[in-house]
Amino acid sequence: MSINRNKESINWGIIGVGNVTEVKSGPAFYKVENSKLVAVMRRNAEKAADYARRHNVLKWYNNGSALINAPEVDAVYIATPPDTHASYAIEALKAGKPVYVEKPMARNYAECLEMLKSC
Repeated sequence: MSINRNKESINWGIIGVGNVTEVKSGPAFYKVENSKLVAVMRRNAEKAADYARRHNVLKWYNNGSALINAPEVDAVYIATPPDTHASYAIEALKAGKPVYVEKPMARNYAECLEMLKSC
């Protein structure tokens, strides 16, 4: 698994656009050189659409799998509560997409090992 280095930028998708992504981590994905935020996901569709509108993101989803499998998404930032970190990370890795996971990595050592095996 690798990001296409021939591209001019990395297209990010964020799963879990809650408070932590509003000012802390979210804006970095579209402010940093060679990085674009192209899709966001939140289970509540209305809140996902609102976040996308306020941050000028063209695509939003209310399903993590839909974002992970979106062809325009190169890499996935997982900013959900820890109980879904492992499942989303493993799914994204199996789809060939690198992940950036909010801390803590997972709920326990066993989940961390499963995530590492997927890498």
